[in-house]
Amino acid sequence: MKFMDRFSSRHGFQPPEAEIAVRNDAPRNLRGVIVDLAYESGFTPHKLRRVVCSTLRVPENPENWSAFPNVDGEVRHHLDSCEWYYVYDIIEAIYAQLSKTRSVSTDQAAEAQDDHFALEINKVFRRDGIGWQLLNGEVQMRGPEMFEEALKRADHRLRDSGRTTAANELQESLRDLSRRPTPDRTGALQHALASLECVMRDVCGDPKATLGTLLAQHKAVVPPPLDQALDKIWGFASEQGRHIREGREPEVDEVQLAVHVSAAVATYLIRKVVPQQVARADG
Repeated sequence: MKFMDRFSSRHGFQPPEAEIAVRNDAPRNLRGVIVDLAYESGFTPHKLRRVVCSTLRVPENPENWSAFPNVDGEVRHHLDSCEWYYVYDIIEAIYAQLSKTRSVSTDQAAEAQDDHFALEINKVFRRDGIGWQLLNGEVQMRGPEMFEEALKRADHRLRDSGRTTAANELQESLRDLSRRPTPDRTGALQHALASLECVMRDVCGDPKATLGTLLAQHKAVVPPPLDQALDKIWGFASEQGRHIREGREPEVDEVQLAVHVSAAVATYLIRKVVPQQVARADG
């Protein structure tokens, strides 16, 4: 299938990204767009019904034979009536089916279908202020632009410098925030600070110390008073993520801030401290 090169795409026009206002919901407009994008990406109503019904664990209606309007109407009814978090499960299932088709096909059109679906669904997320994004086949939490850039930059820096363990911990933090219907906030805190702790241990040459101990014993690594702020975040994460008490679970915004800071500091350490270590070793 050849996708239309639209006027707005050819000339670089796109609507402004809306402020994130939707997280634990799947607006009606999104539910309808999923069906349309699936058709654009090569699905027939019957094929899409198999994916939707399989994901929702409901039987297909054997009395619906004709593609339009019967099967199409059945699919849209399921999407309109299911719980919000199943909508994102269906998005992942559609992408997985497109990727499966792509892996067994040499057709260039098949190779573009899953890319088209992901690109267009993410446009809808951004346009409608929906706090999710489809990345590598997973619907993950989407934060403000600065949050997203901090995580991407940290992931690239960590992997490029060979720190895959720290990078994986950061990804696990994002997965915990992305859990549906309820994010694992304490898990996100633990993984984010574990990522930063891993980098700090490597930078300081102390593979066993906690982040709090490293901050106290290696004051030149993070300049004051930023080290004090980081120590407070470490204390917050220890209290809320490791020693949580009933009724004191952290808010998502608080966790997101801690994840953001952890990613930013990890990037700073790799950019500033690691090159200095290499220079001293070469000297």
